[in-house]
Amino acid sequence: MTAPTIERLWTVQDVAAFLGVPVGTLYQWRYRRTGPRAARVGRHLRYDPADVRAWLDQQAA
Repeated sequence: MTAPTIERLWTVQDVAAFLGVPVGTLYQWRYRRTGPRAARVGRHLRYDPADVRAWLDQQAA
């Protein structure tokens, strides 16, 4: 039996690099609730890569 592979959560810097936007833009989008979903893990903000990709697909539609 093969264990499922879980993709690691992305940091703000990872998402900024993926989307090609400044980190500050991600924080603005979070404040305005217009960007991809993010979650707090302790003191850190983390993004599920699947959520970021789904959000990006919605923006293109």
